Amino acid sequence: MNAPFLHTDRPSATQAEGPENGVATIAIVVPVHNEEDAISPFLEAVRQNTDALAEQGLAFEFIFVNDGSTDATLERLIEAQAQDPRIRVLDLSRNFGKEAAMTAGLDACDADAAIPMDVDLQDPPYVIPLLIEKWREGYEVVLAKRTDRSSDGFMKKRTASMFYRVHNYMAAQKIPHDVGDFRLIDRQVIDALRALPERRRFMKGLFAWVGFNTATVEYVRDPRLTGSSKFSGWKLWNFALEGITSFSSAPLEIWTYVGATISAFSFLYGLLIVAKTLIFGIDVPGYASILVSVLFLGGIQLLGIGIIGQYLGRVYAEIKQRPIYIVRRSYGGTS
Repeated sequence: MNAPFLHTDRPSATQAEGPENGVATIAIVVPVHNEEDAISPFLEAVRQNTDALAEQGLAFEFIFVNDGSTDATLERLIEAQAQDPRIRVLDLSRNFGKEAAMTAGLDACDADAAIPMDVDLQDPPYVIPLLIEKWREGYEVVLAKRTDRSSDGFMKKRTASMFYRVHNYMAAQKIPHDVGDFRLIDRQVIDALRALPERRRFMKGLFAWVGFNTATVEYVRDPRLTGSSKFSGWKLWNFALEGITSFSSAPLEIWTYVGATISAFSFLYGLLIVAKTLIFGIDVPGYASILVSVLFLGGIQLLGIGIIGQYLGRVYAEIKQRPIYIVRRSYGGTS
């Protein structure tokens, strides 16, 4: 049984003297799905921006989570791991989705801090030293905020902006605009995230929910280096629904007011019909207005049932208590 509250009194690397050798470890957590062409350029770019930090008492490790890739992504990762012992590869048994893959990477992380980022280099590695600088100032969470989304298409930019506005209007826990998963999180934050029990995970919301002292670093988002986005319009729509239903019950509560409003208008309309009948006599009602009313109310009812179904689906997934992911095999590290 989970405790009703969580203590995270373990000192962070910015608060303690660090390990005995005086070196703080940063884990780069990278979920990948069908990204065989991006592995080598990503590692080269990250190394160029992190190798110099070794002189500042920092060590880096890489945790790649292969999320059911069907191309040669796993082979490329195993080849890279054979050449660099800092690399660890978790091969999931199938495609569980990015949120589950990221959870797997954070669960496997024993470092003093972690930086989740995408392999397509839209999260530019030159931002990593900036994140670490803020972390060393004492912040436990350092967000990477996009100041320019010109690399995204028109519809993606508009829908993303709309999602942030709608989510933050409905949810008690706000998520910062134009901030993705790219960020630095301290060991205390990692431990807090690992203690959260839910299976259906919306990581942006969970990152915001755990709190901690937060700073922001701004950057310009680059175009994808290789490949194409794995998020179609339909997947993005479902992802938005997941985010809203994970952190807000407003879609459920709003139907109380919708029902009350429709009932009030129906009552007033009924009074109008009675008054017209008493004054002008019996009138034959119009079939068109009846049909429109029936279809409108039927649509409203089905929409309400659909919203209830979204929440029931989440409850159904949680009570089954299936694991968030399954690791088929791990390469490198201590396993």
